[in-house]
Amino acid sequence: MSSDPLSSFSYTVLVLVGRDGAGPHDLVRMARQGRVYASAAQSQYYAEPKRLEQLGYLSSEKQPGRTHPRTHYRLTEKAYEALRAWAREPVVFPGVPPAPIVRLLAADLVGEQLVLESLGALRSDIVDLLARLDVGEAMAATLPHRERYLLLNHRLARRILQAHLDWLDELERELEPGRE
Repeated sequence: MSSDPLSSFSYTVLVLVGRDGAGPHDLVRMARQGRVYASAAQSQYYAEPKRLEQLGYLSSEKQPGRTHPRTHYRLTEKAYEALRAWAREPVVFPGVPPAPIVRLLAADLVGEQLVLESLGALRSDIVDLLARLDVGEAMAATLPHRERYLLLNHRLARRILQAHLDWLDELERELEPGRE
C-alpha cells in the first residue's frame, strides 16, 4: 500500500476546490453536472474535503448559506505543492470502461437479444451526458481561468461518447436477429 495519503479522488477534489475554493455542496453540484467525468458517490464529496483538511491540504471557513452556515474550503500551500508534484507524474491510458465490454462478452451465455436490450440503455444515458456537456460548455465562460481547459475536456468527452454511440450502432447491425 502506498504511503501517499492522496488518492486519485483526492486530487480530483483538490482540483475542483480550485483557486476560488468550494464547499462540499459545490463539489456535488459539479460532479452531478459533469457526470461524464465523475464516478464517486456524493457522500465522498462531503467526506474527502474533511479528510484533506485534517491532512493540511485544505483550510476551511464558515460562510453564510441559505438556511445555515456552509463550509467553504480553500487550498493550502501544501495542496499546491502536492498538485505540482502530481502534475509532473506521467499519465497512462485509463482503460476502456469494462461494464459494456463484459456485458457483450456475456452474449454467448445469456443471448444476444438480452445483451442488446441492456446495452441499449446506454444510448439514452449518452444523450443525457451530451446535454450536460452542452450546459457545461455554456457555463465554461463563467470560469475564465478554466474555460479553455473545460472546453478541451468537453471535446474529448464528446468524442468518447460518439465512439460509444458508433459502437452501439455497430452492435445493433451485427447482432440483429436473423443475421449470421
